[in-house]
Amino acid sequence: METNRQKKISGVLQNDLTLILQKLIKSSGKSSIICSVTKVRISPDLSLAKIYVSIFPVTQVKSIFELIMQSQNLIRKSLGSLIKNQVRRIPDLAFYIDDSLEQISEIEKALKGNSNPIKDTSLLSKRKSI
Repeated sequence: METNRQKKISGVLQNDLTLILQKLIKSSGKSSIICSVTKVRISPDLSLAKIYVSIFPVTQVKSIFELIMQSQNLIRKSLGSLIKNQVRRIPDLAFYIDDSLEQISEIEKALKGNSNPIKDTSLLSKRKSI
């Protein structure tokens, strides 16, 4: 169960990290890419934050996620300058891909088409390869 402090810090991290990631993508020269932080889970001692990132279009997920992973120290430093008055220690950041948009599009395709996602295991292998 999350405490009120964890919820507050998660909200602050979500807003600030979304801004930082958008600036990072814009500065890298990539355009027309939407990147947002969908969820932040923070440990009870506020030392580790799990950040779930949603990237659209889905075709750019791999390259943008690699950019985020390479810039992890820069992201943490930028975050530190934004929240230095609200926390004692800047949490370590662990990024994860939130692929709910891809799952929704696969479900919509399955509902509109004749394919059966339960019997067709190729859809499952796509998700595991990322």
